[in-house]
Amino acid sequence: MQSFVRRSAAQRFSSLCAVTGAAIALAGCHHDRNATPQTYTVGGTVTGLSGTLVLKDNGSNDLSLSAAGSFSFSTALGNGSAYTVTVSSQPSGQTCSVSNGSGTISSASVTSVKVACTDNTYTVGGTISGLTTSGLVLANGTDTVSPASQATSFIFPTAVKSGVAYSVSVQTQPIGQTCAVSGGGGTVGAANITTVQINCSTSRPAGLWTWIGGSDVAEQSGVYGTRGAGAPGNIPGARSEAATWIDLSGKLWLFGGAAPDGAGSGGSQLNDLWTYDPTSGIWTWVSGTGVLDSGGVYGTRGTPGAANVPGARQGAASWVDAAGNLWLFGGDGRDSSRVRGMLNDLWKFDLSSGQWTWVSGSMSVAAQGVYGIEGQAGPANTPGARAGAAGWVDGSGKLWLFGGSGYNSTGRGILNDIWKFDPATGQWSWMSGPDDVNESGLYGPQGSAGAGSMPGARWKAQVATDSSGTVWLYGGEGYDATAQFSSLADLWTYDPTTSQWTWMGGSKVIDTGAIYGTLATASPNNTPGARSGAVSWVDATGDFWLTGGNGYDVKQSSIVTFSDLWKFDPKVGQWTWMSGPNTTDGAGVFGTLGTPSDTNIPGARAGAAAWFDTRSGVLRLFGGFGFDSEGLNSSLNDFWMLGN
Repeated sequence: MQSFVRRSAAQRFSSLCAVTGAAIALAGCHHDRNATPQTYTVGGTVTGLSGTLVLKDNGSNDLSLSAAGSFSFSTALGNGSAYTVTVSSQPSGQTCSVSNGSGTISSASVTSVKVACTDNTYTVGGTISGLTTSGLVLANGTDTVSPASQATSFIFPTAVKSGVAYSVSVQTQPIGQTCAVSGGGGTVGAANITTVQINCSTSRPAGLWTWIGGSDVAEQSGVYGTRGAGAPGNIPGARSEAATWIDLSGKLWLFGGAAPDGAGSGGSQLNDLWTYDPTSGIWTWVSGTGVLDSGGVYGTRGTPGAANVPGARQGAASWVDAAGNLWLFGGDGRDSSRVRGMLNDLWKFDLSSGQWTWVSGSMSVAAQGVYGIEGQAGPANTPGARAGAAGWVDGSGKLWLFGGSGYNSTGRGILNDIWKFDPATGQWSWMSGPDDVNESGLYGPQGSAGAGSMPGARWKAQVATDSSGTVWLYGGEGYDATAQFSSLADLWTYDPTTSQWTWMGGSKVIDTGAIYGTLATASPNNTPGARSGAVSWVDATGDFWLTGGNGYDVKQSSIVTFSDLWKFDPKVGQWTWMSGPNTTDGAGVFGTLGTPSDTNIPGARAGAAAWFDTRSGVLRLFGGFGFDSEGLNSSLNDFWMLGN
């Protein structure tokens, strides 16, 4: 037994010499040239990987990985060999770092190499010019930054991953100044964003008017050029009550409207579709014709087609849905047989295909509404034909419609029903408001929402939505608290989540004259007065703006046309006359094309096309029925910009 133990120990010693290759150095060892050398693998774990990572060991032996977890190089190494693990190729949008990546093989495979991958993030920022006061708050989604007075640059505190979109806006304006954003939207690439520009001014709270295109003389024909090809000389012809959109890329869109018929009466109508690129300053004729009073080409309901196009019309409602499609409803226009009347057809224009789709409603004029059950969608539901309705989009991309002049389920009149259309289901819902016509306003307690408050039936009201989704509505032509019909001067808000109206202020009765007070000074007595067909918008601070329109003068003696600019501040509940004359029916002062000036002012007008870009704080205004540079009152095609 003792002899066996000694032999076993000797055998183990001899084996150890063979494994370590130390037979030459240690006396008594015998080296077996036929023994297979022991080899070991090198590996470890990868965390956080979302792309494709390539590792190397000792500068070779590439290993490609596409998911987090354990790894091992294919080439094994002998005992005592050195190893060094490095990153050969980083995954897209990530940076991976190696720890425990080098050492020497010691009689076992290596499993301790650690590779940690993290998303690349970049800051969003830019430059500031003209900031002389405090209070400015900038926002990129929920991330905010508050530059100090005199600041010339800014950076948001939260870094953003590569490939993520950013959109910078002014959340709060500085004291006594107005700041506008340019270059505020895009997608983060592989570097910090430093190109956003914040331009602050004290010259005028809404900036200066600039004449940027079109003619200073009324009744101009359009320059169409080639369909689908933009050119510097292209310009839509004179018109009023056109439909407008701003798409998701910031381009402006214009459809149809009432055109001069050679005598300036606006009796003819258009169905041409145009787009304008603010970056290049070029108009492009996209679809439709330059022929007046064209009928609609409907095709098959629900099916897009290259030949499809809505008929000529004015006073249609328009929306942009969450996917970027353009939507058009109704108006006063031409049906499939070129018969003129009120329409209730709903159309969608797909920007990617450049084709129209007739979605719902009738191909003929004077279609009556099908209300169904209040608050419930249904395939047969549809608003009656109407023009001059107010429209807006809620936060989920659903389309809303209020009022107008047209048809309920039994007859014709002025409406104050509310409808919602869901693009996902293709169905309308009658949400609230009476299914009758010519209803008086229910004013309730001022400033308090409730079932007892609702604007009277009306059309051509001014409507805009703020960043919270609250809808603001002012005036129009309709019925007051005493069932009298004419121009209105009441201000309302609507909450789509509760389906309740709030009377915010203004008169309960028709034909109230404007009270201007002192320029640029808020007062509880100030009011724009009764008007319709004006342009309205809500800025980044939540203030409601109003310019132009038809209404009553300060003496309440006659219908006039305005070119004044007003602001309502919800925080104090007061109006401020911001700029423009407190006189009416004024001619335009154009100045030099492309040059802003304190003296520039568009001529008084109603039914202008308008686009307000919330990202830049810039308003663009086109045409309408009003006064040119020579004082002629007719259809216009001048193009203006308000902002810095």
